Formats: sequence, C-alpha cells, structure tokens
Amino acid sequence: MDWIERLNHAINHIEEHLTEEMDYERLGQIACCSSYHFQRMFTYMAGIPLGEYVRRRRMSMAAVDLQGNDQKIIDVAAKYGYQSPTAFNRAFQSIHGIAPSAVKSEGVSVKSFPPIQFKIIVKGVEEMEYRIETKEAFRIVGVSVPLHKDIEKNFTVIPPKWQEVAMNGTLQRLCAIMDTEPMGVLGISTCNDTEPWRYYIAVSSTQEKDDFEEYVVPAATWAIFSGEGTNQSIQELERRIVTEWLPTSGYEYGNAPDVEVYLNPDPQNAKYEVWIPVVKR
Repeated sequence: MDWIERLNHAINHIEEHLTEEMDYERLGQIACCSSYHFQRMFTYMAGIPLGEYVRRRRMSMAAVDLQGNDQKIIDVAAKYGYQSPTAFNRAFQSIHGIAPSAVKSEGVSVKSFPPIQFKIIVKGVEEMEYRIETKEAFRIVGVSVPLHKDIEKNFTVIPPKWQEVAMNGTLQRLCAIMDTEPMGVLGISTCNDTEPWRYYIAVSSTQEKDDFEEYVVPAATWAIFSGEGTNQSIQELERRIVTEWLPTSGYEYGNAPDVEVYLNPDPQNAKYEVWIPVVKR
C-alpha cells in the first residue's frame, strides 16, 4: 500500500474517533511509522499541526451539533472531550469567533473545516542532493530533555536547551571530547514508540564523563541531506524532504532517531546535515 494511501487511512481513523481521546500511536501504526514521524509528516504536508487539525475538526462538528437542535452546550462539550465548559467555550471561540450559545440563533456564521485528503503533486522545484548511508551503531554523550508526545510543544523546549548549553560552557566541553564519527555537534530526537521520547544535544565519543548522559544510536540506514543557514533553513529543508523527496523516493521512515549534525558552531550561518532514518518500501 502506498504511504500516501496510509496517511489517508490515518485521516479516516481521526474522523471515526473525533469524539474520543486521539491515539497518536495508533495513527502512526496505520501510517507504518512512529507517532512522532506521523506528526511531522502531517504538519509539513497539511501546513498545520496535527493537534490543531483535530481541534478544528471537532469544533466544526460541534457547530453542526449546536445548530438548529436542542442539544445542550455542556453535552456537546463533553462529546468532544471537554470536561470544562470554559475550556470548550475558549476553543470554540478561537475557531468560530463567537460563543457556542450564539450558534443557536439563525443567520449566525460559523466556519467549516472539511477533512483533509492527501495527494502527491509533483512540482518542478529546485534540486535536492542527498546520499543513502548505512551506519553501524554509535555512542553519544551529552545532555537531554524529555519531549512531549504533541510535538508542537517541543518548540518551547528545544531552543532554550540549546541556548542553555551554549551559555553555560556545556557545548565547549562536549566539543572537546568529540572523537568519533559523525564529527559535529548532534541534535538527536529519540522518538520511536518503544522508548521514552528525548532530545539530545551531544557528540559522538568514546570517552567517559560522569556528568553527561549517554545513548547508543542504533545501526540504521539514513537519507542524508546537507544544508546551511539558520534554524529556519533547517526546518525548511526538513519540510522539503517530507513533501518533495519522500513521496517519490522509494523509501519511507525507518525506526531510528532523527539526527541533525552541526558541522560548524556559527548559529547564524551553520553548516549541517539532516539524517532521516529510512527503509525501502
């Protein structure tokens, strides 16, 4: 089954379970990847985070439920997972711009967000250079932070951690013990569904340091893309990988960490590599 087709099966699953707590792991299973990679693919392809899409769909259906019938607001709120009428009112207003109580009046405008369907559109865009490499397991040492299952929340976690390690001398200490490939400062997301999700700022090293954490990146095959620029350029490269390269590459996400390799220390003009774990379809 084509992976775009699997993504659409996952969208159908969302529609069938809008009134239940959303099971991100199950969505990843349907799409044959981790829930982390499913959320990344969805965000880049749909242009909005998965959590926001689910909220829009729920509020669209909540408006339908409230129009022209006798359902109580508190019952509709509970139907879509809001135990607090205040939280439901806030979510509803953020989407429709009006309170839920106003919807019961005729002539009131609300917004409708229909279900998404994914399709492959091949565009004549600029070239992308990459290489496929199978690598043995390698050990990293560094510091880490736990990641949220809702990956959009991690934008408030990861940048401050980079700032912290740059300011307190940790980055310099890590660079001093880097002694094996890949030679660069690493940003590694361990986000499969069989271990705790964490983001490591680390280096590949054989040295022991009691005040640093260690992790072994498993042997895997990666598609490796090079780039340069700022954080925004990294995100743009990752978006292009998912929306332009992956659909027609003959590969899909593998069960290994995502790796960013920073080859120089200049945050405003970084040279870096983005490693995406892949397996042949």
